[in-house]
Amino acid sequence: MVRAVLIGVGLMLAGGQRTEPQSSRSAPEFIRVSKDRTRFVFSSTQREFRPWGFNYDHDASNRLLEDYWKDEWATVSGDFEEMKALGANTVRVHLQVARFMNSATEPNRESLAQLGRLLRLAETNQLHLDVTGLGCYRRKDTPRWYNDLGEGQRWEVQARFWEAVAEVCSASPAVFCYDLMNEPIVSEDKQNRDWTPGEFAGMCFVQRLTLDRAGRTEKEVAKAWVDMLVTAIRKKDQGHLITVGAIPWALTFPGARPLFYSQEVGAGLDFVSLHFYPKRGEVDKALAALAVYNVGKPIVIEEMFPLNCSMTELDAFIEGSRRLAVGWLGFYWGKTIPEYKQSEPDIAASMALEWLESFAAKTPDVLGVPPRVER
Repeated sequence: MVRAVLIGVGLMLAGGQRTEPQSSRSAPEFIRVSKDRTRFVFSSTQREFRPWGFNYDHDASNRLLEDYWKDEWATVSGDFEEMKALGANTVRVHLQVARFMNSATEPNRESLAQLGRLLRLAETNQLHLDVTGLGCYRRKDTPRWYNDLGEGQRWEVQARFWEAVAEVCSASPAVFCYDLMNEPIVSEDKQNRDWTPGEFAGMCFVQRLTLDRAGRTEKEVAKAWVDMLVTAIRKKDQGHLITVGAIPWALTFPGARPLFYSQEVGAGLDFVSLHFYPKRGEVDKALAALAVYNVGKPIVIEEMFPLNCSMTELDAFIEGSRRLAVGWLGFYWGKTIPEYKQSEPDIAASMALEWLESFAAKTPDVLGVPPRVER
C-alpha cells in the first residue's frame, strides 16, 4: 500500500535478541511459535525472537528485487548490511510469479538458485527472511498465460510456485516465515477478469483469489486456497512458519471480522500478519482495529509507515500495539540515513529519513540491542 503512494509523491528512492553466529552453535535453530501461542522462540534454546525490520520491496529507483539481484549483487549485499546496522533482524522480500515460473508447470531454476544465494546472505548477516510470494506487482511483467488461466489452474500454478520455493528454503535457519500472498482479496470480477485490481502508478499490490465465487462464501474460497497452498509448502517443509499478509478491514469498516484469520479459514496459518497505516489523529482507531485480530496467535505488523500520520503518531501506534503485537516491519529502499541527508529534500525523502532515524533509535527498546548505524 505505502509503496504505490510513495511513488505518487515522488519517492524513487532484528525484534528478537542478539543471536550468536550460526557456526558457534552445534545445530541450526529455527523460529517456532511458543507453546503458549503468544510469541516466537528459537527451536532449541527457546530464546524469544521478536521480528523487527523492513520490507525490502524495491530499490531507490523503484526496481523490484529480481530486476537487479543477479547483476548487482553487491547492492543487495550492501543493503542487507545496512539493514542489519540499523538494528533489523527481519527482512521481508517479495517474489514475483513471472520470475519464478517459466510456465504453468516449470519453475525458473535460475531464480530459485538466486533465492538460495539470498538465504546464505541472510544467514551471514544474521537476518531472517519473511518470504512473501506470488507477486504480480507489475501488469506488464505478469505472463498472459497466467492471467488467462481459470481459478483452479491458477491455484495449481501457485501451489507449484510454493512447492519449489519451500524446497529451496526448507533447510535454512534464515527463513522466518512464508507469506502466501501480499493482500489477497475474495471480491469477484466476472466481467473484466482482472486478477490484480487497484493499479497505482504501474504497481498492483492487491490480488484476487477468484473471479467468480460460484455460490461459495468468502470463507469457503479463502479456506480452500489457504489449505491448498499450505499443503504444497508442507510437502517440502514441515517446520517453517506460514502466514498471509492481510489488509485489516476492521480499520476501514468498523465491525468487520477477520477472514483469513477466522477459525474456519486460518487453521493452517501459524500467526497473524497485518498491514497498518494509521491516519493522523486516529491512532486509537487503529489500535481498536488491531484488537479484532487477537485470535490466539502471535500478531506481526508486517507493514507500517508514517504515510498518513506523523512519526510521533506511528511511534504511539507501535507502543500501543505492544500489548498484542510481537513484531513490526517498516520499509527500507536502499538509501542510508547519510544518503537521505545529503539528497535534495522532498516530502517522500523526509518521511523515509524520519522513519529510519526513528527505527534505529527505537531498536534498543524493542530488542535490547543498540544499532550500529552511522548517522
